[in-house]
Amino acid sequence: MNRGGSSPSAAANYLLCTNCRKVLRKDKRIRVSQPLTRGPSAFIPEKEVVQANTVDERTNFLVEEYSTSGRLDNITQVMSLHTQYLESFLRSQFYMLRMDGPLPLPHRHYIAIMAAARHQCSYLINMHVDEFLKTGGIAEWLNGLEYVPQRLKNLNEINKLLAHRPWLITKEHIQKLVKTGENNWSLPELVHAVVLLTHYHALASFVFGSGINPERDPEISNGFRLISVNNFCVCDLANDNNIENASLTGSNFGIVDSLSELEALMERMKRLHEEREDEEASQEEMTTRFEKEKKESLFVVSGDTFHSFPHSDFEDDMIITSDVSRYIEDPGFGYEDFARRGEEHLPTFRAQDYTWENHGFSLVNRLYSDIGHLLDEKFRMVYSLTYNTMATHEDVDTTMLRRALFNYVHCMFGIRYDDYDYGEVNQLLERSLKVYIKTVTCYPERTTKRMYDSYWRQFKHSEKVHVNLLLMEARMQAELLYALRAITRHLT
Repeated sequence: MNRGGSSPSAAANYLLCTNCRKVLRKDKRIRVSQPLTRGPSAFIPEKEVVQANTVDERTNFLVEEYSTSGRLDNITQVMSLHTQYLESFLRSQFYMLRMDGPLPLPHRHYIAIMAAARHQCSYLINMHVDEFLKTGGIAEWLNGLEYVPQRLKNLNEINKLLAHRPWLITKEHIQKLVKTGENNWSLPELVHAVVLLTHYHALASFVFGSGINPERDPEISNGFRLISVNNFCVCDLANDNNIENASLTGSNFGIVDSLSELEALMERMKRLHEEREDEEASQEEMTTRFEKEKKESLFVVSGDTFHSFPHSDFEDDMIITSDVSRYIEDPGFGYEDFARRGEEHLPTFRAQDYTWENHGFSLVNRLYSDIGHLLDEKFRMVYSLTYNTMATHEDVDTTMLRRALFNYVHCMFGIRYDDYDYGEVNQLLERSLKVYIKTVTCYPERTTKRMYDSYWRQFKHSEKVHVNLLLMEARMQAELLYALRAITRHLT
């Protein structure tokens, strides 16, 4: 461990992990484990991912057709546990990065870098630094935002809001970007940029949530690379002082407990099905349940599975390294709960008033042709993806569980579905899973292996990857809805 900090006076109070670059106050107890595992993920045994890739020729075909890097990178390897989804993902990503569109190719990769930097996702930054240079990007831009054209710099505000508090985006933000002048954005260019920003914020959630390891390819190196690893680490710098023997593998939980956890979840799903058939809750009751779930999400705190601390306790635990901060402004700006205590609350985004299907899809397709179809296919694919299994059980309808995961993410972003009973979220998502969801969605750079291991202990890794795909797409759709609604308001 080395010392590190933001200033000489602060440095003495912090420890910096040389492996993961996370920083904690010295008075915290820090647990150190083995270095990063081999394979594409620090969370998933290498053999599970390798087996999926060797038996599926379809994956190799998809990589040849749609991979922008031209090789099977670690993200693709982990996603290949779900080949159907992988195809939708690679096609849409390839389209936004390589096919005809309003933005020049180097700009697309620079915007990806700016988006990934909001979550200190060095994996994605490294990948797009290389792509930026390969597509003819100006090397000097990699020195930081002060070296890029003003119009790219003008994306900072919307990048920041989309990444952390998308509900604050208004038509005024859009007007400021598209106003006349030499640095203005056309609406098609802005929609392309917004799609890229939301895609890479959400992809950062997947990278951290799945423990994606840094690429070990010696060819991927250039003079501008200063970042070598991601900010997550298996060393799991735990934010609590009380857990002496927490196992990073979750093996301190007995198989019996895991099985009873699984059986309990199955039983709750069955009971909810029966209750739904017996009686339907009133609209008033549905609203009350949403408000309750929204308020309860305040007490689900990222970074600690076992205690509930105010968010402020974590605010000075992270120091952003300069090689990432060069690509962002206002690094201290982060997620704040939509329903913060003691504040006037913002109006809930009623999903029925502005839906992806009826509003967002047509707007995005009109301004950036065909991307709407590709995104729509990807959203539908992840939402409907099922193998009708849950851990060791077969012939299970998991629709209810998938919807709870998707809607819980939207709930944290202030989006409410009038026809959904949010009581189901509390019934189906136990606390350690809620902590994991909130961390991966809102503060992905804080995700640890301990969090990943702590929920659904009897489930397969492929099922947990499916959870991460749902969280990623739910997050992207939430960000897009706020941005597209603001663009619609600007147009009307």
